[in-house]
Amino acid sequence: MSSSATAARPFGAVLTAMVTPMTDEGAVDFAAAVRLAEYLVDHGHDGLVINGTTGESPTTHAAEKSDLVRAVVDAVGDRATIVAGAGSNDTAHSIRMAESAADAGAHALLIVTPYYSKPSQAGIIRHTIELADATDLPVMLYDIPGRSAVRLAPSTLDALAQHEQIVAVKDATGDVAGAARSMARTGMAWYCGDDALNLAFLAHGAAGVVSVAGHVLGPQLAAMVRYVDAGDLAAARAVYTGMIPVVDAIMAGGLGAVMAKAAVQLLGLVDSRAVRLPHVEATEQEVAALRSALVSAGLLTDN
Repeated sequence: MSSSATAARPFGAVLTAMVTPMTDEGAVDFAAAVRLAEYLVDHGHDGLVINGTTGESPTTHAAEKSDLVRAVVDAVGDRATIVAGAGSNDTAHSIRMAESAADAGAHALLIVTPYYSKPSQAGIIRHTIELADATDLPVMLYDIPGRSAVRLAPSTLDALAQHEQIVAVKDATGDVAGAARSMARTGMAWYCGDDALNLAFLAHGAAGVVSVAGHVLGPQLAAMVRYVDAGDLAAARAVYTGMIPVVDAIMAGGLGAVMAKAAVQLLGLVDSRAVRLPHVEATEQEVAALRSALVSAGLLTDN
């Protein structure tokens, strides 16, 4: 686990929700996952989220998830905090995922608000507490109403913050002011889950970021965090502004899992940009636009 983890930053400061590399035939490429994890940790990251939405968790299977966590922990678990996604819209299934992640060596769990079912806030609280109680791992909540259809209410955050293992929130609500209020009220560590708002959340007191564009922007994100910590918002803003075209290229259309995988293939970090249905691979036109953004940002040589 990362030595940079603290009470204020229980999972570190710069995490990326890592893609799950696959072969052209669609099998999980564990060797490529290890290479990618090592690259990320060598380039600004002190944490990784495995088996999240960007990791195509809805279409990877239980054994694949466990084996992926185990491989990444074995490779970089002494240098980074490994957070394993363990959420679904089925509480019993989520508990099994949490237990498997713990058995595989994960350092923490990411628990998303149950999606599609649209449970009540009371149901969300019970679901989350049962998951948290299933292991002794610390928990990061994931509030993403654009995917889950239900937002965590302030009263729900207050209730869940009382659980000693529920220590952080990955916030993809887009509500910076609401996050600032919740940070102050609950005392939990806040992580921005929307690359376009990373600087805004950090400036309002967030502990760090869980990024998708971080696949290619790790050093820049780490620099931005350092500048915010030092109170140099002008320098942080300059770094953020330089990242915007790359963030836009990866996150446009909400296809972060697809475009992030294309980006790491362009950088030669994985061999294939294959994804599992219902995702489809980035088109040649999309890859060309992404390549142009990476070249313009100095992240890729134009050859």
